Amino acid sequence: MRIKALALLLTVSAQPALAASGPFFSLGNTDFVVLLGFLLFIGVLLYFKIPTLLGGLLDKRAQGIRDELDEAKALREEAQTLLASYERKQKEVQEQADRIVEAAKKDAILAADQAKEDLKASIARRLAAAQDQLASAEAGAVKEVRDTAVTVAIVAANDVIAKQMTAKTSAALIDDAIGEVSSKLH
Repeated sequence: MRIKALALLLTVSAQPALAASGPFFSLGNTDFVVLLGFLLFIGVLLYFKIPTLLGGLLDKRAQGIRDELDEAKALREEAQTLLASYERKQKEVQEQADRIVEAAKKDAILAADQAKEDLKASIARRLAAAQDQLASAEAGAVKEVRDTAVTVAIVAANDVIAKQMTAKTSAALIDDAIGEVSSKLH
C-alpha cells in the first residue's frame, strides 16, 4: 500500500516538473529540488512513524471525546434524577404548605369563635357588674333619703319639743336621765 501511495504521489507531483524546460534531474531545476525536498520530508515522516503517532493521538482524542460524552450522558441522567427528586420534594412541600394553610384557617375560625364567646361572657359580666352598681347606687340613694328623712324628723321633733318644753319639764327630764344613767352604771 505504501508503494502505491508513493507511486501516486510521484505521478501527481511529476506533472508540473515535466512542463519545465531543461533536464529534470538537475539541481538547477527548482521543481526537481522541491520534489526531492518533499520526498525527503515524506521519508522523514515515515521513518519517525509520524502518521502512526498522529493516528494514535487522534485515537486518544477520539477516546477522550467518547469518555467525555459518556460522562456527560451520566451527568445528564444524574441531573434528570435530581430534577425529578426535587420536583417530587417540591410537590410534597407544596402539599404540606397547603395543609398548614388549611389548618391555620381552621385555627383562625376556632380562635374567632372563641373570641366571640369570650366577648359575650365579658359583656355579660360587665352587664351584671353594671346592674350590681345600679342596685348599690339605688340602695345608697334610698339610705341617703332615709338618713335625710331621719335628720329632718329629728330637727322637726327637736323644734316641736323645744317649743313645748318648759324649764320645769326640762329639769324633770334631766333628772330622769341622770337617774337612768346612774342605775345603768351601778
